[in-house]
Amino acid sequence: MELAVIDIKGKKTSKKAKLNDAVFCIEPNDHAIYLDVKQHMANRRTGNHKAKERGDVRGSRRKIRKQKEIKELEL
Repeated sequence: MELAVIDIKGKKTSKKAKLNDAVFCIEPNDHAIYLDVKQHMANRRTGNHKAKERGDVRGSRRKIRKQKEIKELEL
């Protein structure tokens, strides 16, 4: 495939560029383009979310809840 080369001002020049058919004459895959755009937009987002940790919670210094609940046995 050959295309005319255009200069900075938008006018055609006498030169032509030869493009590889294996790259430029294929049918685009819409789903692959969608996935790539989706990944690009996800990478641009800032990760400024944060969950409160034990030291950020206001309150006493004791343990907030037991590690393992003890079930009482009824005899």
